[in-house]
Amino acid sequence: MTQATPDAAADRLRAALQHADGSERVRSALAAGTYPRGSYVRVLVDRCAAEPDFTVRETLTWALTRQDRDLTLAALLPELRSPVAQARSQALHTLSKLGDERAWPEITPALLDDADPDVAKTAWRAASGLAPDSDRPALADALATHLGRGEPDLRRSLSRAFVALGADAEAAVDRAARSTEWEVRMHALATAHLLENPEDSFETAVAEARRTSARRDAAGWDDGARSDRASGDGPPPAR
Repeated sequence: MTQATPDAAADRLRAALQHADGSERVRSALAAGTYPRGSYVRVLVDRCAAEPDFTVRETLTWALTRQDRDLTLAALLPELRSPVAQARSQALHTLSKLGDERAWPEITPALLDDADPDVAKTAWRAASGLAPDSDRPALADALATHLGRGEPDLRRSLSRAFVALGADAEAAVDRAARSTEWEVRMHALATAHLLENPEDSFETAVAEARRTSARRDAAGWDDGARSDRASGDGPPPAR
């Protein structure tokens, strides 16, 4: 039997990844990861941008982590500038799984600020895992500008990115916890709780943030309120 050429094998993989049955697409992606070929990389990356099924996408990412690292990195990085949101988010997700610090310079402020929430939260996760020690405090400052943004799922993802940064995130989170914007302050306080209690759920952290804010407000913790009382303009302290 004549052995298939690499291009023929890649063509067969491309066709198999378009099968109507998602379980068949999973099997094809598994085979591509089990028996890696350089010619598979482009096919897998292209499919990541179009695949509608989450389980298949996860298998595609796994298959890419099994391919030649340099070829995979070279194929993924241009996807970060794709006009297709799923291409950007899936490339970021795969880069976070690869854990190759060479990708860090390509995670730009535009990705961290992406209007698409799936892209943004994937960029936050990838950045928090790939940033070198020297850049982690600055990354925390950039991420802090998103505190209070979006729905609970998006906020949960941002808080987890701060948790991944650990002590390098504390200063940025502490500053945000003094914000006069209620949503920002609540999110920052919830994140601060998770920094100290990373095993807690985000919902637990939000509940604790509300209690913390109420206690601080009742005690006149806010610097502005303290200043008003000192000047005689504010209400007297509680007895």
